[in-house]
Amino acid sequence: MTIQFRVADMERGQHWYQMLLQREPDFIPHEGFAEWELIPGCWLQVAEGEQATGCGPLRLGVESLEVERERVIHELQVEWFEIYQREEVPVKWATFADPWGNRIGFFEYHEDFEKVERLAKFASR
Repeated sequence: MTIQFRVADMERGQHWYQMLLQREPDFIPHEGFAEWELIPGCWLQVAEGEQATGCGPLRLGVESLEVERERVIHELQVEWFEIYQREEVPVKWATFADPWGNRIGFFEYHEDFEKVERLAKFASR
């Protein structure tokens, strides 16, 4: 599976996503394109070009939504964003935008057993 976000300035876009993901791209096949493998077989592609309207959000699992919110606000100058939760949903979540308007977010499991159970499903495949 892949998801692709477009950025108007590839150098700035690649740097922004490196800061978000806290690592270099896994693959740069050609100029104007970078990819990160988020989990085996699931790739985030950042490509230079005009942003597609209505994309996202891509939500990434994190250990602490509050910690990650503070990090992206300070390191990436993301505007403050709300964290949501509902009793019947096993995660809390939040959504924000990159400088090009692509919607990204984070989610955090309420209980560790939920996270362990979900990850075990991938490990058994």
